[in-house]
Amino acid sequence: MSTPRLLHHLLELSRSRSPEAVALRHAGQQLQYAELQQQVERFACGVLTRGVAAGQRVGIYLSKGFEAVIASFGCSRAGVVFVPINPVLKPAQVAHILQDCGVQLLVTSPERLASLRGVLPQCPSVREVVLAGRGDAGEGRVTPWRDFGVEGASCRETPTDNDLAAILYTSGSTGKPKGVMVSHRNLVSGAMSVSSYLENHAGDRLLAVLPLSFDAGFSQLTTAFAVGASVVLLDYLTPGEVLRTMVQERITGLTAVPPLYIQLAELAWPAAVAEHLRYFANTGGKMPLETLQRLRSHVPLSRPYLMYGLTEAFRSTYLPPQQAEYRPDSIGRAIPNQEILVLRPDGTPCDVDEPGELVHRGSTVALGYWGDVVRTAERFRALPGREAGYVMPEMAVFSGDTVRRDAEGYLYFIGRKDEMIKSSGYRISPVEVEDAVYATGLASEVAAFGLPDERRGQVVALVMVAAPGRADARAELQRALLRSLPAHMIPARIDLSQQPLPRNGNGKIDRKRLADERMAATAAAARDLEQVPA
Repeated sequence: MSTPRLLHHLLELSRSRSPEAVALRHAGQQLQYAELQQQVERFACGVLTRGVAAGQRVGIYLSKGFEAVIASFGCSRAGVVFVPINPVLKPAQVAHILQDCGVQLLVTSPERLASLRGVLPQCPSVREVVLAGRGDAGEGRVTPWRDFGVEGASCRETPTDNDLAAILYTSGSTGKPKGVMVSHRNLVSGAMSVSSYLENHAGDRLLAVLPLSFDAGFSQLTTAFAVGASVVLLDYLTPGEVLRTMVQERITGLTAVPPLYIQLAELAWPAAVAEHLRYFANTGGKMPLETLQRLRSHVPLSRPYLMYGLTEAFRSTYLPPQQAEYRPDSIGRAIPNQEILVLRPDGTPCDVDEPGELVHRGSTVALGYWGDVVRTAERFRALPGREAGYVMPEMAVFSGDTVRRDAEGYLYFIGRKDEMIKSSGYRISPVEVEDAVYATGLASEVAAFGLPDERRGQVVALVMVAAPGRADARAELQRALLRSLPAHMIPARIDLSQQPLPRNGNGKIDRKRLADERMAATAAAARDLEQVPA
């Protein structure tokens, strides 16, 4: 096999080239490619002996570790669909996922199984639980990890690369999580594209800090396995732990989201990090310019990759490192083998610098939303003018994100349609307001969002964590923003938070939760006022 077709082929190719190379490192332990391949085969055969049919779902509710990786690639080898479940989700959210896609087999830990005892009876499709780690197997159909794998059985393989490989559930910040259906072709094509522009090679050591249930988190595995590199799995508690691990493990590539980079940028970086770190890549939102500048001062020889993606299409754009000096606020151009369009509501292309919707076509576009024909039809559509002439018209994903393209073809993120603030007839990007706040140096974290207003429709509101030594920064911030923003973008409300801002399951700042909390508090205050006797 010279070209990978299915997800597990990425692992098999690297094992055939360098069986003794280290594929995974975690908590001081390591697995060579040959060892990892052997355990993947055992798990796959265990799945088949349990009677899990082709295309049925296996849930993986684990923190990052060897078992989570083995189970994911073992499902691919067995021709079944893996469903990675973010380990920070609560029992009710996990139950929704298990019910929604009819999970047959659940792989989890003793601690997480204990938390699910109250909801598992509501998930009749789950026929067996595989228990990774140490602990009592307990009652019912619960099998310890060591007893699950089977040696020597014949493993099934999915027929085509268009078959469903995984269902990735979104964080659910705007309602119950929805499952994005991802094919083998999506995963393999994404791995080959990303590893090519990041110039990954067998000598790389990639630090996996993002959840494996997040497409960018799982990508650390696929891009590494595509070239025979090593992945260091880390569930960190503090940003300092990330830096220490980068030194200890001689990390060459780091991919993270802006909230973590903001925290890392404020720390003193050991000189040893710069000796090995070849690149750092940002995804999951726009990185503030001040954060990028601080990171580059810590590791001046490391190459920054500013990227944009969405779960429905994996990865869409990247900014080549040499352009970060000239257009650091850009999300770049399309990744290799994909096309990015900027379209008006009527489907016609936007002019230079005209805001429009980012639309992605290519081999990484997902198969749609699990069990949701209506939502799938809203987001996955044939491009205008390309519907006819095909037995099956090619589907593009309409992102719901507003961007603009400059005269040289570089893209700039403006905001999500559902997060844009509409005030006095103006459409305001929360990202633009946040950038202005970060530029003052007065905030270490900030979130902007709209709150209802009778006269203006919405007003801009901010919640921020003050920068060190700036405990009472509100008045100073208001003055600074008056100098840098037009009147309609000036926040009507600024709240200081003494705690880090809340994150969703993928580590991004949860704007919707902050807005909902402020609206609920305002409504409660209004009710209290009505109850005061005149």
